[in-house]
Amino acid sequence: MEATRALALALEKAGVDLLELGVPFSDPVADGIVNQLAAQRALDAGATPRGVLDCVRAIRAESQIPIILYTYLNPLCAFGFEKFHREAEAAGVDGLLILDLPPEEDIPGTSPEGNLKRIRLVAPTTPQERIAKITARADGFIYYVSREGVTGEQTAIATTIAEHVAAIRKTTTLPVAIGFGVSTPEQAREVAQSGDAVVVGSAIVRQIADHGRDADLAVRVAHFVEPLVRAVKL
Repeated sequence: MEATRALALALEKAGVDLLELGVPFSDPVADGIVNQLAAQRALDAGATPRGVLDCVRAIRAESQIPIILYTYLNPLCAFGFEKFHREAEAAGVDGLLILDLPPEEDIPGTSPEGNLKRIRLVAPTTPQERIAKITARADGFIYYVSREGVTGEQTAIATTIAEHVAAIRKTTTLPVAIGFGVSTPEQAREVAQSGDAVVVGSAIVRQIADHGRDADLAVRVAHFVEPLVRAVKL
């Protein structure tokens, strides 16, 4: 958890606008092998939902970078669904992305002040009618999953991103973040032309896997991320 805190602060200094922090789960069905192995490493090391919230508190002692927690429904139910919302908001979490929770099954008003944003996913296969239903129950931003399948680095990005993002924008004024497969500055620059934010996950997690025991882990990861930030912002 100390390494996670250090990484969060280093990523902010590298220019990252928002941090997506995972709550590990033993059966991460939406994740590719890189994130699956990361979740397993975290669980083997003793990571728990409460430990992640404590980590957020440690980050909040030094930073106000927006933090979104992404996870699956099972660990939240085991913790206590409404209880987790209350404690997450108290810890300083800004939003939740629950990957396997359909909007129709969600419980509104589960955080005490109502400030915990609920990030919703839209996929390339989502029909227009359903897009409208999803975005109507979203806040914070929309996460557009730019390709079918699971998370993971790709050699090329999908060619249909612009048209799908345009379809999403017909239903909402929320910002649209685009993820799944973005791993290089060139890809990030291209994706940024269609969306309001670019999500890079597996490529960064792979860096953590490769250098997790290095004393300069945070520096190495920040060095990897800086060109991605420049590609999006410049």
